[in-house]
Amino acid sequence: MAQAADPNEPIVLGEQVDHVRLITLNRPRHLNVISPETVSLLARYLENWEKDDNVELIIIKGAGRAFSAGGDLRVFYEGKKQKDYCLEVVYRMYWLCYHIHTYKKTLVALVNGIAMGGGASLMVPMEFSVVTEKTVFATPEAGIGFHTDCGFSYLHSRLPGHLGEFFALTGARLNGKELVAAGLATHYVPSEKLHELEKRLVSLNKGGKDSVKSLIEEFSSEVQIGEDSILNKQSIIDECFSKDSVEEIIQAFEAEALKGGNAWISPVLKGLKRSSPTGLKITLRSVREARNKTLAECLKTEFRLTMNILRSTISGDVYEGIRALTIDKDNTPKWDPPSLNKVNNEDLDLVFKPFEAHLELQIPEKEECRWDGMYENSAYVQLMEK
Repeated sequence: MAQAADPNEPIVLGEQVDHVRLITLNRPRHLNVISPETVSLLARYLENWEKDDNVELIIIKGAGRAFSAGGDLRVFYEGKKQKDYCLEVVYRMYWLCYHIHTYKKTLVALVNGIAMGGGASLMVPMEFSVVTEKTVFATPEAGIGFHTDCGFSYLHSRLPGHLGEFFALTGARLNGKELVAAGLATHYVPSEKLHELEKRLVSLNKGGKDSVKSLIEEFSSEVQIGEDSILNKQSIIDECFSKDSVEEIIQAFEAEALKGGNAWISPVLKGLKRSSPTGLKITLRSVREARNKTLAECLKTEFRLTMNILRSTISGDVYEGIRALTIDKDNTPKWDPPSLNKVNNEDLDLVFKPFEAHLELQIPEKEECRWDGMYENSAYVQLMEK
């Protein structure tokens, strides 16, 4: 079994044990953030193993105290002055997301720590996602001027009621039990049992879904969420986050905060008001529109949004958000535009506007078509190779 983590070791470890393959995200000092190299290595392993008849079960985990804290924001920040510097990694990441959602062999994620944003996209879509009391999940991208990406417009839009809008706009955190209760993970296993579960999965040496499920259930515990869990606030969340605009959502939330027993709303409201107005508006529209889209359509839209945001089509907020959070760490971003009422629908239309057909994300509408060379022959790959 791979253990963490010599700094000289590869950032992604791949192991072969008979019919089982193990992937370890191996940047523990950096919370296993996803770099361009991480994306390439993950894609290569998963593509090769899916085609290999000897492989039946793939397990993915993170070294140290994180599964993955998401994308490496410094990559985007450092590339902001170079046109389409991040194009290749974004394109490959969306292909990786699509691949995980449609993978033809049994995938198990063992998530014993932080799983946020793009990192959580390596966990939630899997056939089996095992979480513990140490798991922390969030999709906080809107707060820094970005949007709910890596398939989460699709995933959030499928949650009950308006929980999806709530998680996408607020970046609210969920623990392991809450993830299972919300349907964003499949099993809760106490962390002290996780290593033994991994050993037993390797010993199982096969990928039959019934066998894998039965084994995981031997280790899993029943989930009961705490009385104060955000999931017990759904009636309020549905009432407020069903409103048509971010402004109306905040107004309704403020009204609820004045009622007795709703002290939990104040810190959430504070975070919303601190977030990028542009990021919030893009995110709300993305999740809302995703309800009527297929997975492929959602990923194509998210790719479009990601590239337009990184190109500062209507705002440079994402770079200001990254600066304030991870570069200068002053937590005092200066948003442009500075308020929700200055972000108009015509501007939003620009970031949602389709590209020319050959420049869109070239993933197939039908999963059985994945291996038809669409990635290698896409206009973007040809552009990158010039």
